[in-house]
Amino acid sequence: MKLLKSGSVKDLYEVDENTIIFEFSDRISVFDKLIPTEIPHKGETLCRTAVYWFEKVKNMNIKTHFLEYIPPKSIKVKKVRVIPDYSKLTPATQNYLIPLEFISRYYVAGSLYDRLITGKLSPEDIGFSRSHNVKYGEELPEPFFEVSTKLERVDRLLTKEEALNISGLTEEEYGHIIKVISKIDDLINKSVYERGLIHVDGKKEFAFDENRKLMIVDVFGTADEDRFWDKELYEKGEFVDKSKELVRQYYRRIGYKDELYKARESGEPEPDIPPLPADVVSEVSKTYIELFERITGRKFG
Repeated sequence: MKLLKSGSVKDLYEVDENTIIFEFSDRISVFDKLIPTEIPHKGETLCRTAVYWFEKVKNMNIKTHFLEYIPPKSIKVKKVRVIPDYSKLTPATQNYLIPLEFISRYYVAGSLYDRLITGKLSPEDIGFSRSHNVKYGEELPEPFFEVSTKLERVDRLLTKEEALNISGLTEEEYGHIIKVISKIDDLINKSVYERGLIHVDGKKEFAFDENRKLMIVDVFGTADEDRFWDKELYEKGEFVDKSKELVRQYYRRIGYKDELYKARESGEPEPDIPPLPADVVSEVSKTYIELFERITGRKFG
């Protein structure tokens, strides 16, 4: 097999002109920076969680690119074209990765909360009344959807109009994607709630096949793409993350996240991301295993 790309999370191999293999690694990245530390068992837990959700949505008649699980940490998927030149994407283009990342949010957390406290978003923007005092961890009145770039070096949020302009999507197709996300997330939200988890937010990617039929691609509902909280502790007022958010929080605590974003905003060289200490590596590895087991109801190993 030919190695097509070694990414921040997985390696992509070409099987033939129509098929590729995703091999999940133990590498980890945050803020679009690859951390010089590996997380034991991360790749296998992500892969097996992804397979679990692919099998679930198949039963809902939602088309995916998933073809086959290759134990312990690889999947065979349908190959689609990656076209970085936005000008080549039109409502007639077929067989390509839609260059957008769709973000669905159900609780006030992460960057959404950051933008609220800095005034970049208002309570009204996310469904609350103008006078509402939004608190961290609060459930949103209604799902909040956002979209960002996918193929650029650093992801940036887009308006709906900008997303349509660069993606080749029609208004109708964009709306259909939101409906598919809602359907999938309804499954995820209910399923994990029964296993003691709250689905806070998540990211999804899509592509068109050779007949311009929509497919959900990459992976979703995992510790990397989605944020989960422990339900029992949430009901006691604690927001205990069961996802990659643990790693983001570490880099927030040590000040790296602020340093990085300050450099990006000023156009200065970005600081190198430091490795994770051993105690954080151990905690994160245990979290990935625990989340796999709680989502799927299966034992790891």
